[in-house]
Amino acid sequence: MEIQEINQNQEEDVPIPKIIGLTGGIGSGKTSVAKLLEEKGFPVYYSDDEAKNIVNKDSALKEKIIELLGIEAYIDGFYNRKYVAEKVFNNSELLEQLNHLIHPAVRIDFENWVKAQNSEYVFKETALLFELKLNQQCYKSLLITADDNLRIKRTMDRDGKTYREVEAIIQKQMPEKEKCKLANYIIYNNSDFESLRIATEAFIEELE
Repeated sequence: MEIQEINQNQEEDVPIPKIIGLTGGIGSGKTSVAKLLEEKGFPVYYSDDEAKNIVNKDSALKEKIIELLGIEAYIDGFYNRKYVAEKVFNNSELLEQLNHLIHPAVRIDFENWVKAQNSEYVFKETALLFELKLNQQCYKSLLITADDNLRIKRTMDRDGKTYREVEAIIQKQMPEKEKCKLANYIIYNNSDFESLRIATEAFIEELE
């Protein structure tokens, strides 16, 4: 397990609380690090989870998604994730249009959440931190990464997916090398959970 800090120029005008972008590809251990950070008392905003809530409770957003993807995007008023995923998986243009609908709503929700926090640092957990250039709105960014084969195995064990299914998901995500170039901090999660805990604690010491 190794933790690496990359020095990058930061904007002088940083938000209060300071926002740390937390990201990582599928099977990297991003959520495990988020839970460890919460154990240490840091507020964590789970963007992907909140997006799932927002697409169900925001009536205006619902209408826009149905207009884009069809009435099958919702079943009995609830977001039809399986249908939507199949619809946009091999259609990058449609996926981008969907993201343009969902992410502004998530951004507003996040901004309201930040205002309610009483902490020097808050963490924004999101899989698309660099893809959507959300790191530009953050004080620092933390990338959780691991070898591809290990990420595939973890996801297969967790989600019951086949090797090819997970590999296809990884191939559609930003390459790890590109993410590493953009991150301020990197935790390499190629070992066990205890090693991940130690690396996370080391990151916290560096941050503070």
